[in-house]
Amino acid sequence: LCIKEISHLKGTEIPMDLTAAGAGRISFTQREPIGPVVAVSAFNHPLNLIVHQVAPAVATGCPVLVKPANNTPLSCQTFVEILYEAGLDEDWCRFVPCNTQTAERMVTDPRVAFFSFIGSAGVGWMLRSKLAPGTRCALEHGGVAPVIVDESADLNSMIPALLKGGFYHSGQVCVSVQRILTPKSMASDIAERLAEGAKKLIVGNAINESTECGPLITPSEASRVANWVEEAVAEGASALCGAEQKTETTYQPTVLLNPSMQSKISTNEIFGPVIGVYGYEQMDDAIKIANSLPFAFQASVFTKNLDNAMRAVQHLDATAVMVNDHTAFRVDWMPFAGRRHSGYNTGGIGYTMHDMTQDKMAVIKL
Repeated sequence: LCIKEISHLKGTEIPMDLTAAGAGRISFTQREPIGPVVAVSAFNHPLNLIVHQVAPAVATGCPVLVKPANNTPLSCQTFVEILYEAGLDEDWCRFVPCNTQTAERMVTDPRVAFFSFIGSAGVGWMLRSKLAPGTRCALEHGGVAPVIVDESADLNSMIPALLKGGFYHSGQVCVSVQRILTPKSMASDIAERLAEGAKKLIVGNAINESTECGPLITPSEASRVANWVEEAVAEGASALCGAEQKTETTYQPTVLLNPSMQSKISTNEIFGPVIGVYGYEQMDDAIKIANSLPFAFQASVFTKNLDNAMRAVQHLDATAVMVNDHTAFRVDWMPFAGRRHSGYNTGGIGYTMHDMTQDKMAVIKL
């Protein structure tokens, strides 16, 4: 992908003869490397995320320091070693496992030209506030992904898609399906269908090929998810399946019907195997609920009605709206970004390569 995208990093010709002042000159721009990059990554896709941050830097000619998540350093280390084996000079890319204080010093160093961050919003915005003047950045945080379902939706194809989007990687994906908004008359039926499918998912060790929902990253994360679900049930949600911590690090896939809009599960990214189903009166109500949080990443709508599909695309506060697919859909070459609290600037191989370069203009007097 990087090789393909290099051909798109082009300058442009700048016309000089639009006025007499520019006569006798030609001008053009070129893209050049922005400079040293520092990448701080997350645990949930410890190889793919590193590739998205490091490969564009290497391809565009930027030296890069990469700090992996403390819980998942080995994938990063292995990828960097592969680059060395391929012939990359070791000084061009450095694997830097370190503590928080050292990472902050590295990120805020005035020699850093570009900061790439994937992780929690609190940490990302804090680090951005401390960047040296002139340092550019891209931040990828989390979302509370909404799905809108209308009366015309094909439930037979929708349910498997939502199960995948909500429980893949045990919900530890920044765009996992979390809030499903359906017409009130359909909410119970859809929630029951989801619960029926969720009960069949195999929970266990991720090393086993048959496992469909593996562990959460730490015991404390499993406990946090359990606490949020208990709180939602206490506040009126109906747990149709799951709602149970299976082991120290695994949690049963859970479907909640009509959680309170004020529950944590309705207002914050759960990052666990939990889906909430909510009833709405009108399509506009669903869009309003979907847009009511300060998070905006990917969203989706399930419908056979083209007008409703385009209405959702136009009015949902999201960087991408999937039509008849789950919110966690992604391919490596598409733009991938959060808005508002969910992030800043745009990821995706080609988009990151563009951000890691800058224009330089030449003006030649003939």
